[in-house]
Amino acid sequence: MVHVSLRSLVSSRVSARRASIAVAGVLVVGLVAAAAPASASPGGGAPNAAPVKAVATATTSTSVGYGGAVSSVDASASRVGLEVLRLGGNAADAAVATASALGVTEPYSAGIGGGGYFVYFDAKTGKVSTIDGREKAPAGISHDAFIDPATGQPYPFTPQLVSSGVSVGVPGSLATWDAALHRFGTRPLGLMLLPSILLAARGFPVDDTFRNQTLDNKARFAAFPDTAKLFLPGGDAPKVGSTFRNPDLATTLAIIALKGPQAFYSGPLAAQIADVVQHPRKDPASTLPAPAGTLTTADLAAYSVVNQAPTHVDYRGLDVYGMAPSSSGGTTIGEALNILENHHLSAATPADTAASLHLYLEASARAFADRGAYVGDPAFVNVPTDTLLSQDFADARDCTIDPLHASTRPVAAGALDGSGCASVTSEEPADTENVSTTHLSVVDKWGNAASYTLTIEQTGGSAMTVPGRGFLLNNELTDFSAVYSPTDPNRIEPNKRPRSSMSPTIVLDDGKVTYVVGSPGGSTIITTVLQVLVNRIDLGMTLPEAIAAPRASQRNTATTSAEPDFITAYGGALAPYGQVLTPSGDQFTSAAQIGAATGIEVGPGGLLTAAAEPVRRGGGTALVVRSAR
Repeated sequence: MVHVSLRSLVSSRVSARRASIAVAGVLVVGLVAAAAPASASPGGGAPNAAPVKAVATATTSTSVGYGGAVSSVDASASRVGLEVLRLGGNAADAAVATASALGVTEPYSAGIGGGGYFVYFDAKTGKVSTIDGREKAPAGISHDAFIDPATGQPYPFTPQLVSSGVSVGVPGSLATWDAALHRFGTRPLGLMLLPSILLAARGFPVDDTFRNQTLDNKARFAAFPDTAKLFLPGGDAPKVGSTFRNPDLATTLAIIALKGPQAFYSGPLAAQIADVVQHPRKDPASTLPAPAGTLTTADLAAYSVVNQAPTHVDYRGLDVYGMAPSSSGGTTIGEALNILENHHLSAATPADTAASLHLYLEASARAFADRGAYVGDPAFVNVPTDTLLSQDFADARDCTIDPLHASTRPVAAGALDGSGCASVTSEEPADTENVSTTHLSVVDKWGNAASYTLTIEQTGGSAMTVPGRGFLLNNELTDFSAVYSPTDPNRIEPNKRPRSSMSPTIVLDDGKVTYVVGSPGGSTIITTVLQVLVNRIDLGMTLPEAIAAPRASQRNTATTSAEPDFITAYGGALAPYGQVLTPSGDQFTSAAQIGAATGIEVGPGGLLTAAAEPVRRGGGTALVVRSAR
């Protein structure tokens, strides 16, 4: 075995070949781990293993200091990114290493079986760029792919449709990592995969969140023997405090590190992925229909990311950059901010706070109406991005808002010609975007920044694990509208990217990074990022307070989904406005939490405040290279 330390590799500008040779040693680690005794098997041990002491659940949700910062939902992943920064890597390097690690420790939310959106600020050029690494529909998908031929009706969304081959899109995460490093990074992909290879081989401690997510998906996972073998050893979820090891994933990542992304998008692994999608490996005793998909090796070989300009709006003198379509995050947040630009928002008094929150909810409803009417994959739909982000359009939408009374919802979409307060009749599509996903924020010592949201969609994705490869495939195609309509911008089409709500965001002040923020949470991602920005910029909260504050999510629905603490704090004050709040949690999840944001603020003198959720999803971890305390 080749013994090479992460420090010696990352701290030097090694060649890709030397990195690959080093990673070859890690491949052996993965293979040895695969042959480990049952007491060290995936899931934390054999069914009769001795009990393991529970691990502490405390997290470092806020750190202040200098030299670079990383914030994510997971402690191990944040430490990986921080170590890359400490050893001379830049924000792109650290973001890729952190993302890969999240695919190990957050396998139900992210990984090489999914996709996402990468927003990057280059301090040298002063330019914000983006990478669209969203999953794509296979070339052979049909308009009636979600229709059960036995009934002529759409498959029930969950668990039937999400747990299927037909839900799987062509993954884009690995292509995103490779593109990010080539465009912005300083280290080779193989080297940045090394920490996650080691993490998968050695394992990580199981916490309450991991166990509960496994139990929430136990029936789905049990329907697919390959998934049950990995995540339900002995028929149960891994115990809290045990060590979860994934030697198959370690081996898979090591092969990719050695051979490059082509090892994923072509060859034996690509053939396995296509076979699983076309022939779901279901337990014969399961009642899930698990309809087959059409994804082929040709679809995988043809996949490519899209490099495109970010969305941009000016808000209170700050430049807010986000993700353009196929994501709806940048346009929807940008439109809502443009509407709010017309109002003075304040938390100076309780009455001011209530008035500001009322306007936040009304602006969000209108932005969501326009999202549903106009936003889809711009390769297939003429998305009026410039209009949606124009102040004139926002002004026309703002004139439909009563500052004292809530609108009857759903509200109609705005007329694109901006004529007065005109609107157009539209039907708000059913929300099928799931609340999983994960996000990371990075700033380095040079002032570069990365905001990256990645996902496999449903918690646990399609519930289908590629045999012997250690990762779940996404169910991203369920983000398309369930029923095909030729006028729906999010209708199913071959090779199309489904609309997303992922909203990685970077805010500049006078050309320099001031905020980096994002969140998981399905369509609540948009309202979470919007509310965090309003909390920080308008309502006087610090960034940690803005992230921790209770949330409400108005997505052009009759009532507003809100966390219980938000209802307790503001329900009474918002009632005179006619705002009806209902406890969050829907058919996809029983959780009352909205989002799990992470963010970084760059203050005077380069002081970094890294913040993550203190409680939501078990609490995140925000770290700085050199503490100020």
